[in-house]
Amino acid sequence: MSLDDQLPPKTRLLRAAAELLANSEGAAVSTRQITKLAGVTAPTLYHHFGDKEGLFDAVVAAGFEEYVAGERDFAPSGEPLEDVRRMWDNHVQFGLTQPHLYLVMFGNIRPESRPSIVADAEALMEEMLNKAAAAGQLNVPPREAARSILAANVGVTLMLIAEPVEDRNLELSTMTRDSMIFAVSTDKARGAAGDDSGKSSVVVAAIALNAALQASHSDQLSSSELKLFLEWLHRISGSS
Repeated sequence: MSLDDQLPPKTRLLRAAAELLANSEGAAVSTRQITKLAGVTAPTLYHHFGDKEGLFDAVVAAGFEEYVAGERDFAPSGEPLEDVRRMWDNHVQFGLTQPHLYLVMFGNIRPESRPSIVADAEALMEEMLNKAAAAGQLNVPPREAARSILAANVGVTLMLIAEPVEDRNLELSTMTRDSMIFAVSTDKARGAAGDDSGKSSVVVAAIALNAALQASHSDQLSSSELKLFLEWLHRISGSS
């Protein structure tokens, strides 16, 4: 048995399932494989998780709880884009320290099937980018920025996981991170003068107002008025 037999059986089952799923290359993983690697019997698996699918669900849920803890485990700096940089670095570090778990969460992608874990991770990123938008620091809507940044974040992490530890160049992560944030941020956020890379001040202001209104839960407008106003702002912020 390759897993630490001092660990509780439930923990060994979670780790065995994560390792086998990550290395399965899409092939089915059997209950027998899991229990053999974990060094337990099938009734132990059924006792803790009900069945194999329940165990797989628990692997992803535990992984996401750990991921969220890492993404939220810092005090906001007051600079939203700086916090996005820290979220990026936490994401990469999570992947490199928990590669089997990361591959289960972000690596098992099927065509035209978007895992809920990806949507949840995007929501975390979008939450921070909404603050940047409200401060007039984004030249694209927060959701679009979140999808772009997370796609690059996952891609870099998978590339680094695939490389031998001694060959990993973390500068790739830093360079890609800064390039992505530069691409979605305004000149104001960069501390530079200019026209925000072609984005008009009206568009940047619309993005900021849209984010501020959605975060404020304003009661000064009726729900129908607010919905219409947000739709107008969304159209403006999505224009070039």
